[in-house]
Amino acid sequence: MQQNQQLSKTLKPRHLSMIAIAGVIGAGLFVGSGVAIQQAGPGILVAYAAAGVVVILVMRMLGEMAAANPETGSFSTYADKALGRWAGFSIGWLYAWFWIIVLGVEATAGAAIMHRWVPAVDQWEWALVLMVLLTLTNIASVKSYGEFEFWFASVKVVAIILFLLLGVAAILGLIPGVAAPGLSNLTGNGGFFPNGPGAVLAGILVVVFSFFGAEIATIAAGESENPVDAVKKAVKSTVWRILIFYIGSIAVVVTLLPWNDASVAKSPYVAVIDLFGIPGAGTIMDIVVLTSVLSCLNSGLYTASRMVFSLSTRGDAPKSWRKISKRGVPATAVLASTVVGFITVGLNYLAPEAVFLFLVNTSGAIALFVWLVIAISQLILRRRMGAGAKDLALKMWLFPYLTWLSIVTIVALLVGMVIVSDTRQALLTSVALAAVVVAIGVYRYRKGAGVPESLASGEAPEGGRRILSDEGSNSLG
Repeated sequence: MQQNQQLSKTLKPRHLSMIAIAGVIGAGLFVGSGVAIQQAGPGILVAYAAAGVVVILVMRMLGEMAAANPETGSFSTYADKALGRWAGFSIGWLYAWFWIIVLGVEATAGAAIMHRWVPAVDQWEWALVLMVLLTLTNIASVKSYGEFEFWFASVKVVAIILFLLLGVAAILGLIPGVAAPGLSNLTGNGGFFPNGPGAVLAGILVVVFSFFGAEIATIAAGESENPVDAVKKAVKSTVWRILIFYIGSIAVVVTLLPWNDASVAKSPYVAVIDLFGIPGAGTIMDIVVLTSVLSCLNSGLYTASRMVFSLSTRGDAPKSWRKISKRGVPATAVLASTVVGFITVGLNYLAPEAVFLFLVNTSGAIALFVWLVIAISQLILRRRMGAGAKDLALKMWLFPYLTWLSIVTIVALLVGMVIVSDTRQALLTSVALAAVVVAIGVYRYRKGAGVPESLASGEAPEGGRRILSDEGSNSLG
Protein backbone atom coordinates (compact mmCIF):
# COMPACT_ATOMS: atom_id res chain seq x y z
CA MET A 1 0.00 0.00 0.00
CA GLN A 2 1.14 3.52 -0.76
CA GLN A 3 0.11 6.60 1.05
CA ASN A 4 0.41 8.82 -2.05
CA GLN A 5 -2.29 6.81 -3.83
CA GLN A 6 -5.65 8.51 -4.28
CA LEU A 7 -9.11 7.09 -3.81
CA SER A 8 -10.36 5.45 -6.97
CA LYS A 9 -12.88 7.42 -9.05
CA THR A 10 -14.55 4.37 -10.58
CA LEU A 11 -18.14 4.66 -9.36
CA LYS A 12 -20.26 5.04 -12.49
CA PRO A 13 -23.35 7.24 -12.85
CA ARG A 14 -25.62 4.16 -12.70
CA HIS A 15 -23.96 3.13 -9.40
CA LEU A 16 -24.49 6.58 -7.89
CA SER A 17 -28.05 6.78 -9.20
CA MET A 18 -29.04 3.46 -7.64
CA ILE A 19 -27.20 4.22 -4.38
CA ALA A 20 -29.15 7.49 -4.23
CA ILE A 21 -32.50 5.93 -5.16
CA ALA A 22 -32.28 3.01 -2.72
CA GLY A 23 -30.25 4.68 0.02
CA VAL A 24 -33.26 5.09 2.29
CA ILE A 25 -34.90 1.74 1.50
CA GLY A 26 -33.92 -0.57 4.34
CA ALA A 27 -35.31 -3.62 6.03
CA GLY A 28 -37.02 -1.21 8.43
CA LEU A 29 -39.47 -0.22 5.68
CA PHE A 30 -40.48 -3.81 4.93
CA VAL A 31 -40.66 -5.06 8.52
CA GLY A 32 -40.41 -2.20 11.04
CA SER A 33 -43.15 -0.12 9.42
CA GLY A 34 -45.74 -2.51 10.89
CA VAL A 35 -44.91 -1.29 14.39
CA ALA A 36 -45.36 2.34 13.31
CA ILE A 37 -48.73 1.57 11.67
CA GLN A 38 -49.97 -0.19 14.82
CA GLN A 39 -48.91 2.81 16.86
CA ALA A 40 -50.60 5.57 14.87
CA GLY A 41 -53.07 3.87 12.51
CA PRO A 42 -53.62 5.40 9.05
CA GLY A 43 -52.35 8.68 10.52
CA ILE A 44 -48.85 7.23 10.21
CA LEU A 45 -48.93 8.70 6.70
CA VAL A 46 -48.71 12.13 8.32
CA ALA A 47 -45.68 10.95 10.31
CA TYR A 48 -43.95 9.66 7.18
CA ALA A 49 -44.72 12.90 5.34
CA ALA A 50 -43.45 15.07 8.21
CA ALA A 51 -40.27 13.02 8.64
CA GLY A 52 -39.83 13.05 4.87
CA VAL A 53 -39.94 16.85 4.77
CA VAL A 54 -37.18 17.03 7.39
CA VAL A 55 -34.98 14.62 5.39
CA ILE A 56 -35.60 16.49 2.14
CA LEU A 57 -34.54 19.78 3.75
CA VAL A 58 -31.46 18.22 5.37
CA MET A 59 -30.42 16.60 2.09
CA ARG A 60 -30.84 19.92 0.28
CA MET A 61 -28.54 21.62 2.80
CA LEU A 62 -26.00 18.81 2.60
CA GLY A 63 -26.24 18.86 -1.19
CA GLU A 64 -25.44 22.57 -1.26
CA MET A 65 -22.23 21.99 0.68
CA ALA A 66 -21.30 18.76 -1.11
CA ALA A 67 -21.81 20.20 -4.61
CA ALA A 68 -19.58 23.15 -3.68
CA ASN A 69 -16.91 20.88 -2.18
CA PRO A 70 -17.28 17.09 -2.60
CA GLU A 71 -15.45 15.35 0.25
CA THR A 72 -15.24 11.75 1.38
CA GLY A 73 -15.78 13.03 4.92
CA SER A 74 -18.93 14.89 3.81
CA PHE A 75 -20.67 16.68 6.70
CA SER A 76 -17.78 15.90 9.07
CA THR A 77 -15.41 18.04 7.01
CA TYR A 78 -18.04 20.78 6.68
CA ALA A 79 -18.46 20.77 10.47
CA ASP A 80 -14.66 21.23 10.69
CA LYS A 81 -14.94 24.42 8.69
CA ALA A 82 -18.15 25.76 10.19
CA LEU A 83 -17.90 24.90 13.88
CA GLY A 84 -14.28 23.97 14.47
CA ARG A 85 -12.07 20.90 14.46
CA TRP A 86 -13.71 19.50 17.59
CA ALA A 87 -17.07 19.34 15.78
CA GLY A 88 -15.75 17.48 12.73
CA PHE A 89 -13.92 15.07 15.02
CA SER A 90 -17.03 14.43 17.13
CA ILE A 91 -19.67 14.01 14.46
CA GLY A 92 -17.31 11.96 12.27
CA TRP A 93 -16.65 9.42 15.00
CA LEU A 94 -20.31 9.28 16.06
CA TYR A 95 -21.38 8.65 12.47
CA ALA A 96 -18.76 5.94 11.95
CA TRP A 97 -19.89 4.34 15.22
CA PHE A 98 -23.51 4.31 14.04
CA TRP A 99 -22.68 2.35 10.91
CA ILE A 100 -20.32 -0.03 12.72
CA ILE A 101 -23.18 -0.89 15.10
CA VAL A 102 -25.46 -1.33 12.08
CA LEU A 103 -23.08 -4.02 10.81
CA GLY A 104 -23.81 -6.11 13.89
CA VAL A 105 -27.56 -5.57 13.65
CA GLU A 106 -27.87 -6.30 9.93
CA ALA A 107 -25.48 -9.29 9.93
CA THR A 108 -27.61 -10.86 12.67
CA ALA A 109 -30.85 -10.15 10.77
CA GLY A 110 -29.47 -11.62 7.55
CA ALA A 111 -28.09 -14.65 9.36
CA ALA A 112 -31.51 -15.32 10.91
CA ILE A 113 -33.09 -15.53 7.43
CA MET A 114 -30.32 -17.75 6.09
CA HIS A 115 -30.61 -20.02 9.13
CA ARG A 116 -34.34 -20.45 8.46
CA TRP A 117 -33.53 -21.57 4.94
CA VAL A 118 -30.52 -23.75 5.86
CA PRO A 119 -30.97 -24.72 9.54
CA ALA A 120 -28.01 -27.11 9.39
CA VAL A 121 -25.71 -24.07 9.44
CA ASP A 122 -25.73 -22.19 12.76
CA GLN A 123 -26.88 -18.57 12.77
CA TRP A 124 -23.51 -17.26 13.97
CA GLU A 125 -21.81 -19.07 11.07
CA TRP A 126 -24.10 -17.35 8.58
CA ALA A 127 -23.34 -13.99 10.20
CA LEU A 128 -19.63 -14.71 9.79
CA VAL A 129 -20.08 -15.69 6.13
CA LEU A 130 -22.02 -12.51 5.33
CA MET A 131 -19.48 -10.27 7.07
CA VAL A 132 -16.53 -11.92 5.33
CA LEU A 133 -18.22 -11.79 1.92
CA LEU A 134 -18.97 -8.09 2.07
CA THR A 135 -15.61 -7.25 3.63
CA LEU A 136 -13.91 -8.86 0.63
CA THR A 137 -16.25 -6.96 -1.68
CA ASN A 138 -15.31 -3.63 -0.13
CA ILE A 139 -11.58 -4.40 -0.09
CA ALA A 140 -11.54 -5.53 -3.73
CA SER A 141 -12.42 -2.13 -5.23
CA VAL A 142 -14.91 0.68 -4.89
CA LYS A 143 -16.33 -0.46 -8.23
CA SER A 144 -17.16 -3.88 -6.72
CA TYR A 145 -18.95 -2.10 -3.86
CA GLY A 146 -20.88 -0.04 -6.40
CA GLU A 147 -21.73 -3.10 -8.51
CA PHE A 148 -23.01 -5.11 -5.53
CA GLU A 149 -25.00 -2.12 -4.33
CA PHE A 150 -26.43 -1.54 -7.80
CA TRP A 151 -27.90 -5.05 -7.95
CA PHE A 152 -29.01 -5.11 -4.30
CA ALA A 153 -30.73 -1.77 -4.81
CA SER A 154 -32.28 -2.92 -8.09
CA VAL A 155 -34.01 -5.82 -6.33
CA LYS A 156 -35.42 -3.46 -3.69
CA VAL A 157 -36.61 -0.90 -6.24
CA VAL A 158 -38.22 -3.48 -8.54
CA ALA A 159 -39.95 -5.13 -5.55
CA ILE A 160 -41.46 -1.85 -4.36
CA ILE A 161 -42.53 -0.79 -7.86
CA LEU A 162 -44.31 -4.14 -8.39
CA PHE A 163 -45.87 -3.81 -4.93
CA LEU A 164 -47.14 -0.31 -5.77
CA LEU A 165 -48.52 -1.33 -9.17
CA LEU A 166 -50.39 -4.30 -7.70
CA GLY A 167 -51.54 -2.18 -4.76
CA VAL A 168 -52.99 0.57 -6.92
CA ALA A 169 -54.67 -2.04 -9.12
CA ALA A 170 -56.23 -3.66 -6.03
CA ILE A 171 -57.42 -0.29 -4.68
CA LEU A 172 -59.10 0.38 -8.04
CA GLY A 173 -60.75 -3.06 -7.99
CA LEU A 174 -58.76 -4.38 -10.97
CA ILE A 175 -57.50 -7.58 -9.30
CA PRO A 176 -59.98 -10.51 -9.43
CA GLY A 177 -60.97 -11.78 -6.01
CA VAL A 178 -59.79 -8.63 -4.19
CA ALA A 179 -62.60 -6.22 -3.33
CA ALA A 180 -61.84 -2.52 -3.73
CA PRO A 181 -61.77 -1.18 -0.13
CA GLY A 182 -62.54 2.45 -0.90
CA LEU A 183 -61.84 4.59 2.17
CA SER A 184 -63.18 2.09 4.70
CA ASN A 185 -59.78 1.15 6.13
CA LEU A 186 -58.65 4.79 6.28
CA THR A 187 -61.68 6.18 8.05
CA GLY A 188 -63.10 3.11 9.82
CA ASN A 189 -61.65 1.30 12.84
CA GLY A 190 -61.46 4.46 14.93
CA GLY A 191 -60.90 6.97 12.12
CA PHE A 192 -57.74 8.33 10.49
CA PHE A 193 -56.20 9.11 13.89
CA PRO A 194 -57.51 6.22 16.01
CA ASN A 195 -54.99 6.77 18.81
CA GLY A 196 -54.99 10.56 18.66
CA PRO A 197 -52.50 13.12 17.29
CA GLY A 198 -50.05 12.24 20.08
CA ALA A 199 -49.57 8.79 18.57
CA VAL A 200 -48.65 10.43 15.27
CA LEU A 201 -46.01 12.56 16.99
CA ALA A 202 -44.60 9.44 18.63
CA GLY A 203 -44.74 7.72 15.25
CA ILE A 204 -42.53 10.42 13.74
CA LEU A 205 -39.78 9.43 16.16
CA VAL A 206 -40.02 5.82 14.94
CA VAL A 207 -40.25 6.78 11.28
CA VAL A 208 -37.52 9.42 11.18
CA PHE A 209 -34.74 6.89 11.65
CA SER A 210 -35.98 4.88 8.67
CA PHE A 211 -34.75 7.66 6.42
CA PHE A 212 -31.18 7.71 7.72
CA GLY A 213 -28.80 6.67 4.94
CA ALA A 214 -29.88 9.17 2.31
CA GLU A 215 -26.60 11.02 2.90
CA ILE A 216 -24.48 8.04 1.75
CA ALA A 217 -24.80 9.22 -1.85
CA THR A 218 -22.94 12.46 -1.02
CA ILE A 219 -20.10 10.44 0.54
CA ALA A 220 -19.90 8.02 -2.41
CA ALA A 221 -19.96 10.93 -4.88
CA GLY A 222 -16.36 11.73 -3.93
CA GLU A 223 -15.32 8.49 -5.67
CA SER A 224 -17.14 9.18 -8.92
CA GLU A 225 -15.86 10.81 -12.09
CA ASN A 226 -18.22 13.76 -11.80
CA PRO A 227 -19.04 14.26 -8.10
CA VAL A 228 -20.88 17.58 -8.48
CA ASP A 229 -23.41 16.19 -10.97
CA ALA A 230 -23.77 13.04 -8.85
CA VAL A 231 -24.58 15.09 -5.74
CA LYS A 232 -27.09 17.28 -7.58
CA LYS A 233 -28.94 14.26 -8.99
CA ALA A 234 -28.97 12.47 -5.61
CA VAL A 235 -30.36 15.47 -3.75
CA LYS A 236 -32.97 16.31 -6.35
CA SER A 237 -34.21 12.71 -6.41
CA THR A 238 -34.76 12.65 -2.64
CA VAL A 239 -38.25 14.16 -2.95
CA TRP A 240 -39.74 11.58 -5.31
CA ARG A 241 -37.86 8.71 -3.64
CA ILE A 242 -39.58 9.45 -0.33
CA LEU A 243 -42.97 10.19 -1.93
CA ILE A 244 -43.06 7.02 -4.01
CA PHE A 245 -41.18 4.40 -2.02
CA TYR A 246 -42.16 5.29 1.52
CA ILE A 247 -45.38 7.29 1.53
CA GLY A 248 -46.72 5.50 -1.56
CA SER A 249 -46.13 1.97 -0.28
CA ILE A 250 -47.38 2.71 3.24
CA ALA A 251 -50.49 4.32 1.72
CA VAL A 252 -51.16 1.06 -0.16
CA VAL A 253 -50.86 -0.94 3.08
CA VAL A 254 -53.22 1.19 5.19
CA THR A 255 -55.74 1.52 2.34
CA LEU A 256 -55.95 -2.19 1.60
CA LEU A 257 -55.84 -3.56 5.16
CA PRO A 258 -57.24 -2.50 8.55
CA TRP A 259 -54.43 -0.81 10.49
CA ASN A 260 -55.13 -2.94 13.60
CA ASP A 261 -54.97 -6.28 11.76
CA ALA A 262 -52.49 -8.60 13.48
CA SER A 263 -50.86 -9.47 10.15
CA VAL A 264 -50.02 -5.79 9.54
CA ALA A 265 -48.12 -5.56 12.82
CA LYS A 266 -46.13 -8.71 11.97
CA SER A 267 -45.22 -7.83 8.39
CA PRO A 268 -47.39 -5.35 6.48
CA TYR A 269 -45.96 -6.17 3.06
CA VAL A 270 -46.39 -9.93 3.48
CA ALA A 271 -49.98 -9.28 4.58
CA VAL A 272 -50.72 -7.33 1.38
CA ILE A 273 -49.04 -9.95 -0.84
CA ASP A 274 -51.17 -12.61 0.88
CA LEU A 275 -54.24 -10.50 0.06
CA PHE A 276 -53.32 -10.69 -3.62
CA GLY A 277 -53.28 -14.49 -3.36
CA ILE A 278 -49.66 -14.75 -4.45
CA PRO A 279 -48.21 -18.04 -3.14
CA GLY A 280 -45.07 -17.98 -1.03
CA ALA A 281 -45.55 -14.40 0.18
CA GLY A 282 -43.34 -15.00 3.23
CA THR A 283 -40.50 -16.43 1.13
CA ILE A 284 -40.74 -13.58 -1.39
CA MET A 285 -40.49 -11.02 1.40
CA ASP A 286 -37.63 -12.93 3.02
CA ILE A 287 -35.69 -12.59 -0.24
CA VAL A 288 -36.42 -8.86 -0.45
CA VAL A 289 -35.56 -8.30 3.22
CA LEU A 290 -32.34 -10.33 2.88
CA THR A 291 -31.39 -8.20 -0.12
CA SER A 292 -32.08 -5.06 1.92
CA VAL A 293 -29.97 -6.42 4.78
CA LEU A 294 -27.05 -7.22 2.47
CA SER A 295 -27.39 -3.77 0.89
CA CYS A 296 -27.29 -2.14 4.31
CA LEU A 297 -24.29 -4.26 5.33
CA ASN A 298 -22.49 -3.36 2.13
CA SER A 299 -23.22 0.37 2.44
CA GLY A 300 -22.63 0.41 6.19
CA LEU A 301 -19.14 -1.01 5.83
CA TYR A 302 -18.38 1.33 2.92
CA THR A 303 -19.66 4.39 4.78
CA ALA A 304 -17.92 3.61 8.09
CA SER A 305 -14.62 2.94 6.33
CA ARG A 306 -14.76 6.17 4.31
CA MET A 307 -15.56 8.21 7.38
CA VAL A 308 -12.69 6.77 9.45
CA PHE A 309 -10.43 7.21 6.40
CA SER A 310 -11.42 10.87 6.24
CA LEU A 311 -10.85 11.23 9.99
CA SER A 312 -7.41 9.68 9.54
CA THR A 313 -6.45 12.12 6.77
CA ARG A 314 -7.33 14.92 9.17
CA GLY A 315 -5.29 13.44 12.01
CA ASP A 316 -8.35 12.31 13.98
CA ALA A 317 -7.78 8.56 13.61
CA PRO A 318 -4.67 6.34 13.44
CA LYS A 319 -2.34 7.43 10.64
CA SER A 320 -2.18 3.92 9.18
CA TRP A 321 -5.89 4.08 8.33
CA ARG A 322 -5.26 6.65 5.60
CA LYS A 323 -3.26 4.18 3.49
CA ILE A 324 -4.76 3.45 0.10
CA SER A 325 -4.25 0.23 -1.84
CA LYS A 326 -3.16 0.03 -5.48
CA ARG A 327 -6.82 -0.39 -6.36
CA GLY A 328 -7.61 2.99 -4.79
CA VAL A 329 -9.34 1.53 -1.71
CA PRO A 330 -8.63 2.55 1.92
CA ALA A 331 -8.25 -1.14 2.77
CA THR A 332 -6.88 -0.57 6.27
CA ALA A 333 -9.87 1.62 7.12
CA VAL A 334 -12.19 -1.08 5.76
CA LEU A 335 -10.54 -3.73 7.92
CA ALA A 336 -10.57 -1.47 10.99
CA SER A 337 -14.32 -0.95 10.59
CA THR A 338 -14.85 -4.67 10.01
CA VAL A 339 -12.99 -5.74 13.15
CA VAL A 340 -15.35 -3.77 15.37
CA GLY A 341 -18.26 -5.04 13.26
CA PHE A 342 -17.21 -8.64 13.92
CA ILE A 343 -16.98 -7.88 17.64
CA THR A 344 -20.53 -6.45 17.69
CA VAL A 345 -21.82 -9.56 15.90
CA GLY A 346 -20.14 -11.72 18.55
CA LEU A 347 -21.61 -9.63 21.35
CA ASN A 348 -25.07 -10.03 19.86
CA TYR A 349 -24.80 -13.80 20.34
CA LEU A 350 -22.86 -13.83 23.62
CA ALA A 351 -24.63 -11.03 25.48
CA PRO A 352 -27.59 -9.72 23.47
CA GLU A 353 -29.35 -8.04 26.38
CA ALA A 354 -26.49 -6.94 28.61
CA VAL A 355 -24.04 -5.59 26.04
CA PHE A 356 -25.42 -5.54 22.51
CA LEU A 357 -28.65 -3.74 23.39
CA PHE A 358 -26.60 -1.10 25.23
CA LEU A 359 -24.42 -0.60 22.14
CA VAL A 360 -27.48 -0.27 19.90
CA ASN A 361 -28.93 2.34 22.26
CA THR A 362 -25.74 4.41 22.02
CA SER A 363 -26.49 4.92 18.33
CA GLY A 364 -30.20 5.61 18.83
CA ALA A 365 -30.19 9.39 18.33
CA ILE A 366 -27.07 9.81 16.18
CA ALA A 367 -29.19 10.38 13.06
CA LEU A 368 -30.69 13.50 14.64
CA PHE A 369 -27.27 14.67 15.85
CA VAL A 370 -25.92 14.36 12.29
CA TRP A 371 -28.87 16.21 10.77
CA LEU A 372 -28.55 18.98 13.35
CA VAL A 373 -24.84 19.41 12.60
CA ILE A 374 -25.57 19.49 8.84
CA ALA A 375 -28.16 22.24 9.31
CA ILE A 376 -25.98 24.37 11.59
CA SER A 377 -22.93 23.93 9.33
CA GLN A 378 -24.89 25.00 6.25
CA LEU A 379 -26.25 28.04 8.08
CA ILE A 380 -22.76 29.19 9.09
CA LEU A 381 -20.96 28.38 5.82
CA ARG A 382 -23.63 29.97 3.64
CA ARG A 383 -23.59 33.18 5.67
CA ARG A 384 -19.79 33.18 5.53
CA MET A 385 -19.94 33.15 1.73
CA GLY A 386 -21.82 36.44 1.46
CA ALA A 387 -22.32 37.53 -2.14
CA GLY A 388 -20.39 34.46 -3.36
CA ALA A 389 -23.46 32.30 -2.69
CA LYS A 390 -24.91 33.30 -6.06
CA ASP A 391 -22.39 31.02 -7.78
CA LEU A 392 -23.40 27.85 -5.90
CA ALA A 393 -24.26 24.89 -8.14
CA LEU A 394 -27.05 23.86 -5.75
CA LYS A 395 -28.79 26.12 -3.25
CA MET A 396 -30.90 25.59 -0.16
CA TRP A 397 -34.46 26.82 -0.65
CA LEU A 398 -35.60 30.01 1.11
CA PHE A 399 -32.35 30.43 3.02
CA PRO A 400 -32.13 31.04 5.99
CA TYR A 401 -35.78 30.47 6.89
CA LEU A 402 -36.03 26.78 5.99
CA THR A 403 -32.62 26.14 7.54
CA TRP A 404 -33.82 27.60 10.84
CA LEU A 405 -37.08 25.65 10.56
CA SER A 406 -35.05 22.46 10.13
CA ILE A 407 -32.92 23.24 13.19
CA VAL A 408 -35.97 23.94 15.35
CA THR A 409 -37.73 20.79 14.12
CA ILE A 410 -34.74 18.53 14.81
CA VAL A 411 -34.35 19.98 18.31
CA ALA A 412 -38.09 19.38 18.86
CA LEU A 413 -37.64 15.74 17.81
CA LEU A 414 -34.82 15.35 20.33
CA VAL A 415 -37.07 16.80 23.03
CA GLY A 416 -39.78 14.39 21.89
CA MET A 417 -37.40 11.46 22.41
CA VAL A 418 -37.08 12.53 26.05
CA ILE A 419 -40.85 12.76 26.51
CA VAL A 420 -41.74 9.44 24.84
CA SER A 421 -40.81 6.61 27.19
CA ASP A 422 -40.02 4.14 24.36
CA THR A 423 -37.23 6.37 23.00
CA ARG A 424 -35.97 8.02 26.21
CA GLN A 425 -33.35 5.37 27.01
CA ALA A 426 -31.89 5.45 23.50
CA LEU A 427 -31.61 9.24 23.60
CA LEU A 428 -29.98 9.38 27.02
CA THR A 429 -27.47 6.68 26.10
CA SER A 430 -26.69 8.41 22.80
CA VAL A 431 -26.26 11.75 24.58
CA ALA A 432 -23.88 10.15 27.08
CA LEU A 433 -21.74 8.75 24.24
CA ALA A 434 -21.86 12.06 22.37
CA ALA A 435 -20.82 13.96 25.51
CA VAL A 436 -17.74 11.75 25.89
CA VAL A 437 -16.75 12.11 22.21
CA VAL A 438 -17.33 15.88 22.21
CA ALA A 439 -15.32 16.25 25.42
CA ILE A 440 -12.42 14.41 23.78
CA GLY A 441 -12.72 16.60 20.69
CA VAL A 442 -12.83 19.84 22.69
CA TYR A 443 -9.87 18.76 24.81
CA ARG A 444 -7.94 17.67 21.73
CA TYR A 445 -8.40 21.00 19.96
CA ARG A 446 -8.43 23.36 22.95
CA LYS A 447 -7.03 26.79 21.97
CA GLY A 448 -5.56 25.42 18.75
CA ALA A 449 -3.73 22.55 20.43
CA GLY A 450 -3.51 19.20 18.74
CA VAL A 451 -3.77 20.45 15.15
CA PRO A 452 -2.87 17.47 12.94
CA GLU A 453 0.64 17.57 11.53
CA SER A 454 -0.69 17.04 7.99
CA LEU A 455 -2.82 20.19 8.23
CA ALA A 456 -0.20 22.27 9.96
CA SER A 457 2.35 21.42 7.26
CA GLY A 458 -0.05 22.12 4.42
CA GLU A 459 -0.29 18.50 3.29
CA ALA A 460 -3.41 17.95 1.23
CA PRO A 461 -5.58 15.20 2.69
CA GLU A 462 -8.68 13.59 1.21
CA GLY A 463 -6.86 12.30 -1.87
CA GLY A 464 -5.31 15.63 -2.82
CA ARG A 465 -7.87 18.24 -1.70
CA ARG A 466 -6.76 20.77 0.85
CA ILE A 467 -9.20 21.15 3.75
CA LEU A 468 -9.67 24.81 4.58
CA SER A 469 -9.62 26.16 8.09
CA ASP A 470 -12.83 27.25 9.73
CA GLU A 471 -11.82 30.90 9.61
CA GLY A 472 -11.37 33.29 6.75
CA SER A 473 -12.99 31.19 4.04
CA ASN A 474 -15.32 32.92 1.62
CA SER A 475 -16.63 29.70 0.10
CA LEU A 476 -17.99 26.37 1.21
CA GLY A 477 -14.80 24.61 0.37
